Amino acid sequence: MNRPPKGLEHLPKPRNSAGRDLKAAIGVGVGLGAIVLLCIFVIPFGWYPLVALAIALATWEVHARLSEAGYLVQRWVLILGGQLMLWSSWPFGTKGLVSAYVAAALCLMFGRLFHYGPKTPPKNYLRDTAVGIFVLTWIPLFGSFAAMLSLFGTDQASGAMFIVTFMLCVIASDTGGYIAGVMFGKHPMAPAVSPKKSWEGFAGSIFFGAIAGALTVYFLLDYVWWWGLILGVGLVICATLGDLVESQFKRELGIKDMSNLLPGHGGIMDRLDGMLPSAMVTWLVLSTVTTI
Repeated sequence: MNRPPKGLEHLPKPRNSAGRDLKAAIGVGVGLGAIVLLCIFVIPFGWYPLVALAIALATWEVHARLSEAGYLVQRWVLILGGQLMLWSSWPFGTKGLVSAYVAAALCLMFGRLFHYGPKTPPKNYLRDTAVGIFVLTWIPLFGSFAAMLSLFGTDQASGAMFIVTFMLCVIASDTGGYIAGVMFGKHPMAPAVSPKKSWEGFAGSIFFGAIAGALTVYFLLDYVWWWGLILGVGLVICATLGDLVESQFKRELGIKDMSNLLPGHGGIMDRLDGMLPSAMVTWLVLSTVTTI
């Protein structure tokens, strides 16, 4: 029987296991963090290409799993449409993003309609078209808001500081949720969707995320701290719901991970599931703050 090291018997014992190779997960996480820092502070204009690559890989993963499950969605529309959405947001902001999103959705609708030719009726048209538009929303639309964080900038803080604020809040949320969930997780949030996600873990995410939000918004962006609390809480709620959405997505497809590209994490989408919707709420809160 495993016993705690001598002298540490008084510490609380974890209620749950980590569920993954923790050493590999930490190593990959550090590597990804280094790449992010390089693209923010070293490589000129590196943030947009990094987000574009992540969106393309995540879209490829999701399309591959959908194809294996029998869904018929045009991969080229998802990937090229997603890239058009992202890069249109650089010069044109949300107007460019929404315009490209509409164009990609129309391509999905019309392309799927005539996939078998004009003389053969489409099969599962509504199902496949809805799934395609869901993927466009889930990955490139939400991901473009992460990219647009670099477009913020004030006299007190550059766009890089807005990205760092987002990343630190995400890390704090993940860390707080992981620690609280492993050590104290007892009450499942949504056992029918994700049995391992607990209310205790969610409370840990809220606590750490709110503190990180208050500190980063105050010290890095030079705004009042309570805006950071709003940011932190909103980010955690969206990240948690994003995790649940991906859990249900994988449950319906009967898979554990989107791929095995990232040891200890799964696939790219397994790493981005909570970050994508939380990027949207981060952009919304910070855009409000900068216009007041």
